[in-house]
This record gives sequence, C-alpha cells and structure tokens, in this order.
Amino acid sequence: MSSSTDHGRPDPDATVALAPDGRSVSDRGDTVCVIGAGASGLAALKNLREHGFGVDCYERETGVGGAWNWRHDRSPVYASTHLISSRPFTQFPDFPMPDDWPDYPHHGQLLSYFERYADHFDLRSHIWFGTEVIRVEPVAGDRWDVTTRSTGGYGPERTSRYAAVVIANGHNWSPKLPAYEGLEQFRGEIMHASSYKDATQVRGKRVLVVGGGNTGCDIAVEAAQQASQCWHSTRRGYWYTPKYLLGRPADQVNDGLLAWRVPLAVRRWLHRLVLRLTVGDLTRFGLPRPDHKVYETHPIVNSQLVHYVGHGRIAPVPDVARFHGSAVELTDGQQIEPELVVFATGYLPRFEFLDPSLLGDDGAQGQPRLWLNAFAPGHPTLAVVGLVQSDSGLFPLSHWQAVLFARLLRQRVERPERAAAFAAQVTAGAGQRYAGRVVSSSRHVFEVGHTEYLRAVQRALDELEAA
Repeated sequence: MSSSTDHGRPDPDATVALAPDGRSVSDRGDTVCVIGAGASGLAALKNLREHGFGVDCYERETGVGGAWNWRHDRSPVYASTHLISSRPFTQFPDFPMPDDWPDYPHHGQLLSYFERYADHFDLRSHIWFGTEVIRVEPVAGDRWDVTTRSTGGYGPERTSRYAAVVIANGHNWSPKLPAYEGLEQFRGEIMHASSYKDATQVRGKRVLVVGGGNTGCDIAVEAAQQASQCWHSTRRGYWYTPKYLLGRPADQVNDGLLAWRVPLAVRRWLHRLVLRLTVGDLTRFGLPRPDHKVYETHPIVNSQLVHYVGHGRIAPVPDVARFHGSAVELTDGQQIEPELVVFATGYLPRFEFLDPSLLGDDGAQGQPRLWLNAFAPGHPTLAVVGLVQSDSGLFPLSHWQAVLFARLLRQRVERPERAAAFAAQVTAGAGQRYAGRVVSSSRHVFEVGHTEYLRAVQRALDELEAA
C-alpha cells in the first residue's frame, strides 16, 4: 500500500488523470480520503493509518473536534453541555479519558481529549484544515474523485482520486425546523437550538422551548433558572431517566443488565420500578404519560427537568398548533405569549457533496439505507462512520466501524473472496436495525442499542477474517 506524502499533502509528482468532464485529477493511488476531523473522522484516520493506509483527511474548520469544538460554526454545543453517556462508555477503547475526570465530562474536556488523541497518534499532519469537500463522485475501479476547496469558497477547486472514502462529517449540524401555520407572522424571537450558546440568551425573557429530546430538556432547565417564565412543549410523554441510578451512572447500570442478558421485559420492569421509587408518577406534575414503552425512544437522561417542573419553574404544555402575531396557540386551545421560541427539534443528516442515491437515500430524505449503519450496497470502498444514535457513547462504535472498514480494505487485496462475501452481506442486510422496536420518527432512524450493535460488528469482523 502506498502512504500519504509528508504532512498529508498530495504528492506534486502524483499521476494526473482526467475526470469524465475533462478536469485534471491528481491520482492519490491507494490513499484513503476521510471527510471530517471530529470524533468519528479522527477514529477513522487513526485506524486506517494503523492498518498501513495513507490517509488524507479534509476538515472544513481550523481545528479538530467537530461538534465538540464550540468555536466551530456548525457546532451544536452550548456553554453548559456535558456528556449524557458516562466516561467509561464514551471514551475510545484504546485511549482512555483521565481517571480523575468526572462521570459526565464537560464539552471543554471533550475537546481537549480529541486534541490529545490527535497529538498522541500524530494525526494532524494528515489533516487538511480549512478545506471543505464539495463533491464526491464514483469512478471506475471502485475509486472516488474528491473535489475540495478552501472553506467559504475561496481559491480554486482541486480534484484528487482516492482508493476509498470515509464519510465522517457528522449528522448534528443541519437544523430540522418545523413548519407551523402563522410562523412567518410571529413577532417574537425564534431560534433553533443550534444557535443557542449560553443562558444569557434566555435571561429575563418569557421562553417557549419546543422539543422533548435531551437538548430541549437541557435548554428548558437553563430557562427555568434564568428566564422570567418557561414553557416546555412536547408532542408526547417521555421516560425521564436520572443521570444516576442506584448510585451509579445510569448507562452503567443498564449495561450491567445487558451484559447479563437480562430479558427486555425484565429490564423494562426494573426501569419502571426505579423511576416509580425515585421520581414517581410524572402526570401529577402535568407531564403527559408516555405513549410508548421504556427503551422505545432515545433515552432522555436528565436529573433536573422534573425538579424544576416540580418547583413550578417549567410549565409543561402540549404541542404547538399554530402561531399568531404575538401568541402561540397550543393543541389544547391554550394560548401563551413567549418573547422567545427555541426549536430543539433536532437535525437532518446531510451529505451535500454526495449523490444521496449512492447511500440508498433515493428520495433525499436524509435516511440512507446502509448495513451496520455504515456500508452502502454496490460501493465496497465507501463507508459512513458515526451515523448512529446510541443508548450509550458514540466513540467506541465509531472506532469499531473504522476498524472494520480498514480490515475490509485490506481483505480486498489479500483475500478478495472474503471481501466479496462481505459485499454480499451489505446488499442483503442494508437497512437492518439494531435497536429493537422504537418509535417511528426521523429522530430514531439511526437508533442502535450499543450492545446489540457491537455484537453485530464483531460478527462481521469474525466472518471477514475467518480462516
């Protein structure tokens, strides 16, 4: 295998080819392209390098960290953001976080963790900072033409040809905004949670937070402390899990049950019992009763929401029906008059540089049809890393996705019959889910149970490398 040139920069003497439209293309040989230098991109870069591949990583921002670098334009992180998965279940398997860090580290600690990861494995020299990918196109021989330019559209475009591509640009940066009657005429302030950065934005205001996910709950809690009034609008009831259960981080308790293969029905019963003993019946606070079973939605991990609801600082309200000039009408007919509406309504995955049909997303709905949430039928040298929403930490899953792809690329050379069998699995298993039954919504398209998912990845590794 060839390797990257010094500092990850294309070799000026590289072979020059022509794209179908006549553009000149710098042929990078067996080098792999990684798009994004966030958590998943760094994991892909590091593991591909360890497997002997040359790698060029393109990052549109000026530093590593992706979503966890709140200086980046597209970062959804706000000042008070902490992990909702605990440290042992979030760290990379081969690069532990410091033992003296808290159970739920702050986003600033996460950024320092990624910076140390990049330095420890000497990754920065292979990253093109301030460079955005604007086009990725398949060419003959399962190779890819990747066109880049300086972030913001400055300077000339450059096209390079790669043996493989890893997409790791994240899926929490393109806001999903709801459509409501009268929204355009509303005279109050409107923002998406992606624009929320600190509590000064809600201080002293009458605030309506729309959305019952973890971000919506966090912002509602901050508004409870800083706003003059806070309403929290949700479409359904949720199971609000405290960050600690039985004296341990909640995900560690759940993982222990999974490790012992406790049946789902028993885990649900235990979860409801613990919530009944610690939190009680949430309907007495005005919160709606959940319309689904425990584990059928992404976990809402928040110890403070119920506290502030119980103290009257957060008023739970139903979904928004429509907007008026200065008021918001709710589905129960109630009207409220917020000065600020924060839509914590999630994000849509976007791969602006790639034809959506290449990932099986023929309707461009942001719902790729992949195997293991990573591999696209018909494209054995393309992988998406980090396109999962887990009931625990993401980084270990991204690590093992990257390991699997690196070993697949190796087998394409050393044991092509194994790579062909893997490709058949991708075609047969595209769209397979790893989360059991979950609520049908765009928010849960990429939902996985981390134990079930990692077992599936391990089976794929074992079959790929079987004697």
